[in-house]
Amino acid sequence: MANIEILDRSSLLESLYRALALEPARTAMIAIDMHRGHLDMEVATMPAKPEDAARVVANARAALDFARERGIAVIHAIQVYRNIPGLGSEGMASPFWKAMQEAQGERDRLTPGRASTVREHNLEGSPGTQIMPELRRAGDYVIDNKKRLDCFYGTELRFLLDTLGVRNVVLMGINTNTCVLNTAFSAFNFDYRVVVLSDCVASMYGDDLHVLGLQNIARCLGWVITSDQFFEKIGAGAAPRSTL
Repeated sequence: MANIEILDRSSLLESLYRALALEPARTAMIAIDMHRGHLDMEVATMPAKPEDAARVVANARAALDFARERGIAVIHAIQVYRNIPGLGSEGMASPFWKAMQEAQGERDRLTPGRASTVREHNLEGSPGTQIMPELRRAGDYVIDNKKRLDCFYGTELRFLLDTLGVRNVVLMGINTNTCVLNTAFSAFNFDYRVVVLSDCVASMYGDDLHVLGLQNIARCLGWVITSDQFFEKIGAGAAPRSTL
């Protein structure tokens, strides 16, 4: 396949940014799969790159603390699978994930260059299902019945957002090109204003798919901005942020 140049849409994106307005009372932060199964290298079964994990956790912590101080709801959506006898993780019901598990070898991994497993990922009761402790605070909401890539699919996320009166969703987490992108699609389809914090997301699948996910969201579904831009839009100036 020939190299494909990413189109320069900076003028459009600048205009969209100027038009973005976020009212704290109508906004929620959704932290997607910010659990140890992706971000803690000691237990992760589908690990992001260590440097990506450190960056995402540090920046997300600053953004979430900023949001809480301003009365913005924080929601954690995490993937937790039952262990089905003879199958393993409920995720193995997916024909593609089953094939991926069977195809993985030393040079052909779901997470390039790092050991990973579909069958053992985020099984109920395992350490991987725990939200990164730096990111969770008393008063946060938790949705722990996410089974697929979309945080809305089969969960009570939409009900919770509507109960809270939320119309703006600010997304962060893992993976940019799968769970974040899928959730952005559904949020768009439900007419929420979609915002993704570019320095609070990463992809275990590789930098190319991270960029693809951000480009797709920015040009089709919503606003892709940095944490500092989010702080600016909320109207209280910049908060400390990691430069990892």
